[in-house]
Amino acid sequence: MHTETDDLVAKIERLHAKKDAWTKVGVDARVTLLEKVQGGLEKVAHAWVAAVCKVKGIEPDSQLVGEEWLAGPVTTQRNIRLLLETLRSQGERRVKTTKRPDGQWVATVFPLSTMDRLMLGGVRAEVWMTPGETPARGRIYRGGDTEAGRVALGEGRVSLVLGGGNVSSIPPMDVLYKLFAENEVVLLKMNPVNEVVGPFLEEAFAPLITEGYLEIVYGGADVGAAAAKSEHVGSLHVTGSDRTYDAIVWGAPEGREERKQKNEKANDKPFSAELGCVTPILVVPGPWSDRDIRYQARHIAAMVTQNGSFNCNAAKVLVVARGWLQRELFLEEVERALAKAAPRKAYYPGAQDRFMKFRDAYPNAKELGETGDGVVPWTLIHDVPAKKGEYALTNEAFCGVLAVVTLDLQDTVVGKTVDPVFVTPAHFLAHAVPFANDSCWGTLSCTLLVHPETQRVNAAAVDKAVADLRYGGIGVNCWPGLIYGLASPTWGAFPGADPKDITSGEGVVHNTFLFDHPQKSVVYAPFRPPVIPPYFSDHRRLKDVGERLFAFEREPTWGRLLSVAAAAARG
Repeated sequence: MHTETDDLVAKIERLHAKKDAWTKVGVDARVTLLEKVQGGLEKVAHAWVAAVCKVKGIEPDSQLVGEEWLAGPVTTQRNIRLLLETLRSQGERRVKTTKRPDGQWVATVFPLSTMDRLMLGGVRAEVWMTPGETPARGRIYRGGDTEAGRVALGEGRVSLVLGGGNVSSIPPMDVLYKLFAENEVVLLKMNPVNEVVGPFLEEAFAPLITEGYLEIVYGGADVGAAAAKSEHVGSLHVTGSDRTYDAIVWGAPEGREERKQKNEKANDKPFSAELGCVTPILVVPGPWSDRDIRYQARHIAAMVTQNGSFNCNAAKVLVVARGWLQRELFLEEVERALAKAAPRKAYYPGAQDRFMKFRDAYPNAKELGETGDGVVPWTLIHDVPAKKGEYALTNEAFCGVLAVVTLDLQDTVVGKTVDPVFVTPAHFLAHAVPFANDSCWGTLSCTLLVHPETQRVNAAAVDKAVADLRYGGIGVNCWPGLIYGLASPTWGAFPGADPKDITSGEGVVHNTFLFDHPQKSVVYAPFRPPVIPPYFSDHRRLKDVGERLFAFEREPTWGRLLSVAAAAARG
């Protein structure tokens, strides 16, 4: 699929002609448009999932079909439903806000109802505001003619969205944010990897396309580059690679470093981006039972294997303390869990090459489980040095490779290795947090695994760790993918990236409460929940969970909630 130049120019011009009109579309009219898109998604959902499964080599009767329900229609439908709730409330949807002792504001965005609490028991999601800012919301919906239900008036803008190719809800959810949070009409370029989804999005989002507020185009880097240079395109957003960002902002590799030094951008349009991460999992020492160890090993395997590990938030660095007496047993269970995981088609381009570079860097890496043509094996790399610049810490594998870093904790006073018996959770966190912040590439996502008793006794140390972690998404006892899937938290890198070294990017998406100044989002989950989370790729009823969740997100009812719970309970 490829959009020819003339068609590309025509689509951009149509959007440019409608950019100011979009800023004057009232809230009620926006609600009507979104309600129509909701119905459109319902019509295309099954075909959408089937098409992506074919790309990823997932058989129609496989439980992994559920992954694609969750990663595509379910999350998109949830994003729309939550946006509708915000718009219908004129941005006044109630949310609990609190101020931390240091003055930073935090908003609890999940759960908000009894249904939420039953859907994900024990899960709590927070959006932390930028220090010094209030939890103000919906700036584009303030200052306009509110009695007429209009948004704030002003000059419109055409935004080019370069869609991610690994998760099929990324393109439509990025579009939703640009349209309804940033007030821009959108040119969406599908990624060639998942461009099969494009026609389904065209059908579902037809109300927005017909009105001239959205256009969808296809092709490779040439189409994206041409669109980015158009004088009618006013802003850019990409989910993908920092290399794509650098190519657009700083131009061709020849002379790029010199241009960076002189701050001479090839393209200086406003640019938001989500660009991946070497996601660390910090395992806090604690009194883990054998059952705890087995569950968390399966949990780690899920964070690696979901979507074949082609996730920007996949677990990439497992951080443990040498003084944790259960460390070796835990690592053995992680290895066992990865070895049991079903092999996956390496559908994302370059996977084999990236894997071989890791094999070359770490000849002792252990390949686990089945392999075969087109399959990159699950791979565990033990004893990776905890030093800045280490290959596994500075390169995102974007395939099923997990590095293990064992921290030899040094006493900060005398500079000696701490005896194992004295390794406390607080001591581990005091070293692991700076390690994650300073030595692991990227600021998108990380996870903290901490036993509830450990968390109770060390509440201040755990809270300080969460506050000090410079990541846009932090999962406490959960995979950061849950932050993405909830849609009400923000999703994006920790703010403040230098455009010359953009790492995980800048800006956020999702954020269905439309907070004006978010810093990061934190999701807390039970250490060992009563029901297996749906992001476990070995969930025994994943397909049913996915389909039933889509029906629930389209129209939440108690009956549909019970249907989801019945499938989820057998995971």
